[in-house]
Amino acid sequence: MRSGQRTSMATMVAVVALCAVTLALGYFNKARCAVAPFLDNGRSTAFDTVKDSWVCYSDIQFLWLGRDIDNHVFPYLSGAITPNGILTGGTVEYPVLSGLLMWLGAIPSHTDAEFLLYSSALLAPFGLLTAWMLGRLAGKPALLWSAGPPLVLYAFHNWELPVVATAVGAVFVMAFRIPLRTRGMLAAVLLAIGFCLKLYPGAFVLPLLLYVAYGGNGGRELPHTVRGRFDIQGAIGVALAAIGTVVAINLPFAVLGYEGWRASFAFQTLRQADITTNSIWYWGVRHLYMSDSMTPEDYLRAEASFQDTVDVLSPLLVFAAFGLALWLGLRRMKVEHAYPWIAVSGSMLCGFLLLHKVHSPQYTLWLVPFFVLLRVPWALVGAYLVADLSMGIGVFKYFGALAEGSDSTTEKFFVEVGVWGRAVLLVVFFFVFLRARLRNPGQTHPANADDLVGGSDTATSTTETRRNSPTR
Repeated sequence: MRSGQRTSMATMVAVVALCAVTLALGYFNKARCAVAPFLDNGRSTAFDTVKDSWVCYSDIQFLWLGRDIDNHVFPYLSGAITPNGILTGGTVEYPVLSGLLMWLGAIPSHTDAEFLLYSSALLAPFGLLTAWMLGRLAGKPALLWSAGPPLVLYAFHNWELPVVATAVGAVFVMAFRIPLRTRGMLAAVLLAIGFCLKLYPGAFVLPLLLYVAYGGNGGRELPHTVRGRFDIQGAIGVALAAIGTVVAINLPFAVLGYEGWRASFAFQTLRQADITTNSIWYWGVRHLYMSDSMTPEDYLRAEASFQDTVDVLSPLLVFAAFGLALWLGLRRMKVEHAYPWIAVSGSMLCGFLLLHKVHSPQYTLWLVPFFVLLRVPWALVGAYLVADLSMGIGVFKYFGALAEGSDSTTEKFFVEVGVWGRAVLLVVFFFVFLRARLRNPGQTHPANADDLVGGSDTATSTTETRRNSPTR
């Protein structure tokens, strides 16, 4: 990194300190649901009473019961899934590393309040690390992560902070001044760890692989041994690093407790696009299958048909969106001579969030780092955060109104604003990301940067000479 471009100490202190304050606010917001008295099973009696109306619900507190977390059962090894989709024997519905974090948070816990506290203490360092890395990478825009509403609402809603840290960590590693192949494989390992936490970073290996294959910025980081325009060996190394990491992490669980390990994936496959999923499938496509005049039998058939459609169309469209983003990245590369792997990763994430059958509120934390790293209009970012607030608050108010049997028209309106506001903006960001440059290109990977970040000046000069020689 150029010394003149490094983030000031004052900015870094502000970014990390504000993140600490925001994380504390996020914890205290959730802790309102976790107060005495407690039932014999450790459940706070306040949880079921106020979790929706006070907007203090968290999956962390909810999952204290029902997954043998309260019994301190080591996850997956003795687990399974019943034919009707109920997890048993300590299996949780997340990849294995998230399951381990849940187990660690439960070790000293005897109530759901303690589980929330210890889990938050376990997760908070990942939020601070993400703030620090974003501050180093982008400077003041990192304040969006540190002091934005999503961190208050969702930091301790679920186990998202570690996976976001791995995704940002991959970008951070790519800013190191070490050979492209090496840092590409290190980034792939981090993305693979992210895959073992919450899956989505695994998709980013594809654009990273292409960035390495094309030799970084303008092909200037192609190794001397490469005869041609593409570093196939480097791309294979990235792929093998990711695959090897995933296998190494999952293999012990798959061998020692295959049924429990498989059950976590089966649970997500069996999950339906219902009122809890907040997706365009439930709030939009489902209406095409339903009518008020249906008999109960017709309703059940229509519901089954709808779910079957979603099970097929959702993954197909997600993969189609991935393919489109990768292809548009190739078109941009032909003009700028560097594959825009960060921009393409952000676009792929937008496609996933829009088209997957589940769009949980906390997924916004996945997206915020791309708002920080990529030069996109702040007005669009603000609009997305407003739509997210409408969803993140409105959906729980809506559930509360439904549970009380009271009029839910207003709450439903805010949910729909959130669902469709986010959906429209995800379509916009899908294409905006693909054209966006980095907010601070001198501090991240070298695409679109005047200087080369990664590799020595000597290696760059030598490779440039070889590129322009007749032997090419």
